[in-house]
Amino acid sequence: MSQINAIQLTGINKSFDGFQALSDASFTACWGEVHALLGENGAGKSSLMNIAAGLYAPESGSLLINDNPVRLKGPSDASGHRIGMVHQHFKLVRPFTVAQNIILGLPAEPGAGSYSKRLKHLEAQITAKAAELGFAIDPRQIVETLSVAEQQRVEILKVLMAGARILILDEPTAVLTDQEAERLLATVQSFARQGAAVVLVTHKMADVKRYADRVTVMRGGRTVQTLAPQGVSIEQLVRLTVGESAPTAEYQAASPGEARLVVRDLRSPAGQGPLRGIDMTLHAGQIYGIAGVGGNGQSELANALMGLAQATEGEILLQGFGDLRTASSESRRALGIASIPADRYGAALAGSLSVAENFGIGQIHSGRYGPFAFLRGKRLQEDAAAAIEAFDVQGVRSLKQKAALLSGGNAQKLVIAREFSREPQLVLVHSPSRGLDVRATQAVHGRLRAARDAGAAVLVISEDLDEVLALADRIGVMNGGRIVAQFERPADRQAIGRAMVSHD
Repeated sequence: MSQINAIQLTGINKSFDGFQALSDASFTACWGEVHALLGENGAGKSSLMNIAAGLYAPESGSLLINDNPVRLKGPSDASGHRIGMVHQHFKLVRPFTVAQNIILGLPAEPGAGSYSKRLKHLEAQITAKAAELGFAIDPRQIVETLSVAEQQRVEILKVLMAGARILILDEPTAVLTDQEAERLLATVQSFARQGAAVVLVTHKMADVKRYADRVTVMRGGRTVQTLAPQGVSIEQLVRLTVGESAPTAEYQAASPGEARLVVRDLRSPAGQGPLRGIDMTLHAGQIYGIAGVGGNGQSELANALMGLAQATEGEILLQGFGDLRTASSESRRALGIASIPADRYGAALAGSLSVAENFGIGQIHSGRYGPFAFLRGKRLQEDAAAAIEAFDVQGVRSLKQKAALLSGGNAQKLVIAREFSREPQLVLVHSPSRGLDVRATQAVHGRLRAARDAGAAVLVISEDLDEVLALADRIGVMNGGRIVAQFERPADRQAIGRAMVSHD
């Protein structure tokens, strides 16, 4: 492994609205290595890598590429230095096709012909590159029709095809199955061995142990330590990351109650989606987990159940109400339904609104804060402050702070605080811990278990099989737009894996 520095950040300081996000932070990755970056949500990992990618300018400190000092004026400068970053929250133009998104990141080629000719040629290149990485991607598909996992694959393709040799991956396996994650990480490890440099921002300790050559730990905006992961245990890495050993909650068996939600033959209209006849029942006091490879209809199922724009046929029957698809958002809240979508920034929060406003919007129609035009600001502020403390939402310097400034884990905890502000009877959640650190994940899982223990019916859709196995009392496997197998706890991981990848 080469010891030549590919990228080096030293003495980096950065603040946002008076909050010190980075304090004398440092990081160095060499050519030929996979270098992991660990830290809790809000530790400064993404901020530091956003500086490396040209998105933020440091207030002080130095950035070296190939041991030469550089000053990046923006992402295009970073791309010119062959730096590419795949962000945890995607930077795709949703109405565009896969190929149209990728061509946006490519330099113009004199003499390459018309745009349509160039696009057609690129589509063939995308198909070949996707196959090389083990991805199944249609370059002509519209991005907004893709699942979260598929969109992440597009992001990876985009930076690689733009020529990145310093590749920064922010939570790249967060929405991938075990098999997909192994294939991706083996691919990027091979990419590093060919002379590139890969920075792996992750919370998955096993991935660090297996694929990283070195690991740097950050905490509170500072660099704590850089070491070889093979020389320490996962427990030691966790302790370095969170400052203490995070306890693992023991599973307590649940006794299911009455049927709370019954889904019958839920399918997409012909030619308009992947759902091919979903049948399942959610019981009070039980967590039902759905496992599956991304792109098999999980996002469409979540959208249909949560009342997001999704045309379907069949039935979604809520006890005491009828077909849930006829319920307005106001009615859903009155019925005690909590919805936590996978895209917390795009579908669950309004980033330009304040933390307090994002919390209070869930009860605007209840009258708790008075008429819409004359909100009781003091009560709203008091409720929001109490919820932020109860749900341990970190990084809130003011209730007037924009929600967009929260880290991913804290944004997720704000969504959960809002959705659980009134005791839910039905909880619908997609990828609850995507991109969260160890402590935040345990907090989210604890809230879901508490809701179950209080009598709620809980549905967890996740492409992280470990998460499904940790939470679910009953597991359904989604494949080809259908529930193809169901398992009671304790479930056989290998049998679930076979059902996830089998084909009719």
